[in-house]
Amino acid sequence: MLATALATLPSPAIPAPQAELSAQPIAQGLEHPWALAFLPDGRYLVTERPGRMRVVERDGRLGRPIEGLPAVAAAGQGGLLDLVLDSDFAHSRMLYFCFSEPGRGADGGKNSTALASARLSADASRLEQVKIVFSQRPKYASNLHFGCRIVERKVKGQSDGSLFLTLGERFSHKEQAQDLQSHLGKIVRINKDGSVPGDNPFAGRSDALPEIWSYGHRNSQGAALDAEGTLWMHEHGPQGGDEVNRPEPGRNYGWPVITYGENYGGGKIGDGITQKAGMEQPLHYWVPSIAPSGMAFVTSERYGAQWKGSLIVGALKAQRLERLTVEGGRITGTEPVLARLGRRVRDVRQGPDGWLYALTDEASGQLLRIVRTP
Repeated sequence: MLATALATLPSPAIPAPQAELSAQPIAQGLEHPWALAFLPDGRYLVTERPGRMRVVERDGRLGRPIEGLPAVAAAGQGGLLDLVLDSDFAHSRMLYFCFSEPGRGADGGKNSTALASARLSADASRLEQVKIVFSQRPKYASNLHFGCRIVERKVKGQSDGSLFLTLGERFSHKEQAQDLQSHLGKIVRINKDGSVPGDNPFAGRSDALPEIWSYGHRNSQGAALDAEGTLWMHEHGPQGGDEVNRPEPGRNYGWPVITYGENYGGGKIGDGITQKAGMEQPLHYWVPSIAPSGMAFVTSERYGAQWKGSLIVGALKAQRLERLTVEGGRITGTEPVLARLGRRVRDVRQGPDGWLYALTDEASGQLLRIVRTP
C-alpha cells in the first residue's frame, strides 16, 4: 500500500535536454488566466479567474467574454477555474468547468467549489444548457484552497462517462481532509450528469460521502491521465512538501497528519511526522516548494524521444516548468525547464499539434507555446 522509501527520496537531476526550448507568445492581455482547452478548429478556449471564458483566435486575438456563465465568487484564489472539453465535443459541443460557487440562503456569504456542464453554442458566443452537476459541501466564508482540476476518466482510451474533480480543504478547515463526511480535501468522481458511479470506493456506505474517490489531500491544482489511463495529481504543500500522487480509490494521502512541509513562518504541523501506517507516501515531493499548478504528460515526439512519457508541471512560485521522468509508475528524475521564464505558470497542456502550451498567472497574462529549437 505504501510507496517505497526510495520513491520519496528527492529525485536526481536528469541531464540537460539536447535542444533549446523557447516560449512563443500566442496571446496576451488575459486577466489571471486559469485553464486552457483546444477547440477542434484550432482556436483556444481560456478561462480567466475574475469570471470570464473567452475564445482566443489562432492569431492571438481575444474574443468577447462568452455569455451564460453562472454567478462566480471571484476573490482571492477563487473565481472561474478549470475547464475541459468533453471527449465527444466535436459532435456534442459539451464542456465542463469548475468555479468557486457563492452560497445562497443560509449559506449567504460562503462559497465552495462547484462543477458545471454546458454546451458551447455553434458560434461560440454563449453557454447553453448550463447545469451544476456537483457542489462541494460544506461551504465556508473563505477565499483559499478551492483545488479545482477536472479530468475525464478513460478506460482503454474510451470515456467511461465519469469525471474526476480535485477539491481543496479551504485552508482553515484542513482537518476535514480526513473526514469522510466532508468533501474538503478530497478527489471526487461523479458521472457527467452528476450521479454517483456505483463502483466508487465509498458508494453504499452510511459513514462516507459516495462521491469520494480518495482523501487526505491539501489543495490540488494539477491532474492528468497517463498513457494507461491512470490518474496522477499534484498538490500544494504548506511551506515545502508539494507532492505528486497517483490517487487510488479509497486511499488516504495523509494531509494534515503527515507532510514534508511545515507551517508558514516555521514550526511543525500536527505531530510533525512524515509517515504513518494506513497513509500513502507521495511519489515525489518538493522542498522548498515550487507551488505547482497545471500538469500534462508528453505523448508526442516534438521534444525528442527522451521527453516522451515525461510529466510536465507548471510552477507558480518557481516561475518555470518542471519535467519529471516516469518509469514503471515511479518518478526517477526532475529537471527545471525554462528556468528563466520569470512568470507564474498556472496551466500547462499538450496541444493537438504535440507542442506544450502554458498560461501565465498575471494581470496581463499570456498564452505561450513551448517549442524546441534543434
